[in-house]
Amino acid sequence: MSRAGVSVIWAALTFIWGSTWLFIKLGVQDIPPLTFSAVRFFLAMVPLGLFIVIRGLPLPSTRSDWKLLAGTGVFSFSVSYSLVCWAEIHIASGLTAVLFTTFPLFGQVFAHLYLPSEPFRTRKVLGVVLGIAGVAMIFWDQVSLEGRMALWGSLAVVVSAAVSAVSGVFVKRQGGHLDAAVLSFWQMAFGLIPLAAGALLVEGDPLSHGWSGRAWISIGYLAFVGTSLAFVLWYRLIQAIEVTKAQIMPLFNTLVAVVLGWVLMGETYGAAALGGGAVVLAGTALALTGPRPSPEGR
Repeated sequence: MSRAGVSVIWAALTFIWGSTWLFIKLGVQDIPPLTFSAVRFFLAMVPLGLFIVIRGLPLPSTRSDWKLLAGTGVFSFSVSYSLVCWAEIHIASGLTAVLFTTFPLFGQVFAHLYLPSEPFRTRKVLGVVLGIAGVAMIFWDQVSLEGRMALWGSLAVVVSAAVSAVSGVFVKRQGGHLDAAVLSFWQMAFGLIPLAAGALLVEGDPLSHGWSGRAWISIGYLAFVGTSLAFVLWYRLIQAIEVTKAQIMPLFNTLVAVVLGWVLMGETYGAAALGGGAVVLAGTALALTGPRPSPEGR
């Protein structure tokens, strides 16, 4: 792929993933979070499944593969996305994106515990410490200015990031042989089961909710652009660039999310939230952009 092609895909992914937080915020104003997430992933599975069939990608072949897909699917899709959607009822979309940037910081911690090839080095430790400090500043801002539910919403996003990080580490540890498209499809499939069951039990008949045009646009964008198209673009990008360059994309996604929330939703932030967000981003950048050890040093 040419350098121009890489740049176009990078920019497109940065905008797409940065904008998903805004569309979640719009969607959960009309549709409760479990139902919203379940419909999103049901729709997203259709084009992703076609992608798998067209490419002739094989099914997982062992019991351990299926256990991995089931476990990480429930955590990554059922638990993590439900928490994020519920949180965005109570806090700004841009703030949600900032808090979720702790995902790679949690990833560094869990990778140290479960992946011998990724030890905890000084830059990673400092990055995690900065991230914790930034989150604490945001929590203080939310509880002092926005109230208890905003604090719970902020905590839900951080828990969501931690859950996603754990799943990612186990996928890297046990599922490196699985194709990324197959992995994502079956994680969604397993995650959809408790999502749909929970939606019916907790939120009732899905047809009784306020299926406005805004809700359908939000779900359609998230399913087909934010999930299916973004996956295909990401699939091509990681074949053309170094992994270390791909890792810093969440920092740019977050900036897009904050700007879109401010411009389109009128979201504003207190000084502590802005400062805390900057500290979180700095910690993430520090943890992700350090020099990688040589193979001999691992």
